[in-house]
Amino acid sequence: TSAFLLDPKKSDLAAKKRVATVTSHECAHLWFGDLVTMAWWDNLWLNEGFATLMGEVIIIDKVFPEWKVDSEFIDVHLARALDLDAVRSSHPIEVPVPDANQINQIFDALSYSKAGSVLRMLSNYVGEETFLRGVSIYLSKHTYGNSVTKDLWKGIAEASGLDIPKMLDNWILKIGYPVVTVKESGDGITVRQDRFLSDGKPKDDENETIWQIPLNVKTADASGKVSIDRSVVLSEREQTIPLDTSKPFKLNAQTTGVYRVAYTPEQLKKIGQEAAKENSVFSLEDRMGLVSDATILAKAGISETSAALDLIKSLKGEKEYLVWSAIDNQLGKLSKILWEQPEEVRENFNAFRRSLMKPLVDKLGYEYHESDSADTIQLRTLAIAAAAGAKDPDVIAELTSRFKHFQETGDDSKIPADLVRTTYVNAVRNGGRAEWETVKKVYKKAPTPSAKISAMLAMTASKDKEIIEETLKFVLTDVQIQDTMYFFSGAAANRESRRRIGEFFKENYETITKMFEGNFSLSYLVKFSFQELTTEKDADAVKAWFEGKDTSKFNLALAQSLDTIRANAKWLERCKADVAEWLKHAKQ
Repeated sequence: TSAFLLDPKKSDLAAKKRVATVTSHECAHLWFGDLVTMAWWDNLWLNEGFATLMGEVIIIDKVFPEWKVDSEFIDVHLARALDLDAVRSSHPIEVPVPDANQINQIFDALSYSKAGSVLRMLSNYVGEETFLRGVSIYLSKHTYGNSVTKDLWKGIAEASGLDIPKMLDNWILKIGYPVVTVKESGDGITVRQDRFLSDGKPKDDENETIWQIPLNVKTADASGKVSIDRSVVLSEREQTIPLDTSKPFKLNAQTTGVYRVAYTPEQLKKIGQEAAKENSVFSLEDRMGLVSDATILAKAGISETSAALDLIKSLKGEKEYLVWSAIDNQLGKLSKILWEQPEEVRENFNAFRRSLMKPLVDKLGYEYHESDSADTIQLRTLAIAAAAGAKDPDVIAELTSRFKHFQETGDDSKIPADLVRTTYVNAVRNGGRAEWETVKKVYKKAPTPSAKISAMLAMTASKDKEIIEETLKFVLTDVQIQDTMYFFSGAAANRESRRRIGEFFKENYETITKMFEGNFSLSYLVKFSFQELTTEKDADAVKAWFEGKDTSKFNLALAQSLDTIRANAKWLERCKADVAEWLKHAKQ
């Protein structure tokens, strides 16, 4: 219901965007799935990648340009794709499906988000008009029939005159994606491509793929005039590009490429200084990509986490919601690996987050107005949620006051629709049984689908062990099967129940696997239960527990969870001293 039903007067902007994008995505399947159908499941991406790009970006951008969905794609689909495809247990977009057990498992971020990201990169490279003309040729030639990848390539090749298989085959048929390392050399830069893995450097046999990488080199002259050279393609391991490095430059302009870019610390500092300027030559899409790359490259040990924090700190004057969203997402990832570190480290980290978010709350306030732009609405919502999550006392007090009025009177008019989730979650997190019982009642009789989701996530936010146990018991007795994921997701996000949700999954393994038999949600439950853990010991224990069990229906999700735990463990070991020291200085 949350994907199709909407009360315009009571729903928040996030709910409106979800209904619009899901509806548009599903309508896109009339062409990509119905009019032309994939020949077999290994070509699932021809359905889902196209529905993601066409339905959630190209069409929606025409209807709701104020949502900036092409830019938001970077922080939603591209980020999801790059996160999952950076582990060893990822899979190619076009993946063999030898048995039925794997079909449900490939409805994942690779078939949807990476496929959509590669198509977006191709569209940007050949031009959207040419891309859509090629897609039209493909659809016309295969109407009411089946298709495979090469059929699409033929259509776009006919429209563009380019060798599309040469350009794209490795992006579709090979696992992973590259990181492009940039070094200054003489009168230009030397760039090198290697496979990117989130847990560190790949072995030689993991680093054999050479991708055709559109580098999209952005430069600015002395007057500040910006140009993007889309003709430069890195088609070998290493290449030198003539460039005036004394002027601002950046690769992967507009963050349209499916790869990461690693600059030297000196280069990143210069780029960060330019990005922080009020009229920077680097667009909001560029700044989003910089924040994401800096953090995730640190995770892999390619750079220091403190350098990513320096970059984020330099963007304190940022005005765009989507850049702040990228910052919040990356700080959230760092927060998750620090969750069992000493209290002083965690409090210093929260103090840094408050220093970023509280000024935005003070500027934007708590009230929403009809004249507010989509950016203002979303930035206000984000800032309040992030400041509350970082334990800002003023923000928590304000949200608590609004919830208390609702709790005592049943009148929710003091809680704006866009703040319902944050208000509910913080009420339970900082309250007790009375607050939990209130949101439980909302769950059972929710006024809107989005209020129901907010109530589910709030029910899992308690710090009280007894309430946590009661909530988990409630999941098996009173929760509809389609709602289960929200409870698992919420419990995994709660520091007090993160370990408990994994134990709960193991204790109820037979019940859960039977309940979700033949349902692709099972893979998500496995991930929510285990992938937020952060030690090698955790990974070993999870692996040992599943040995001897039939994991054929979720073996991909399990392997990816184990890889994620190990990558996070390595990141923590590499960065904990660096981050603790940086946070101490930031506090002074």
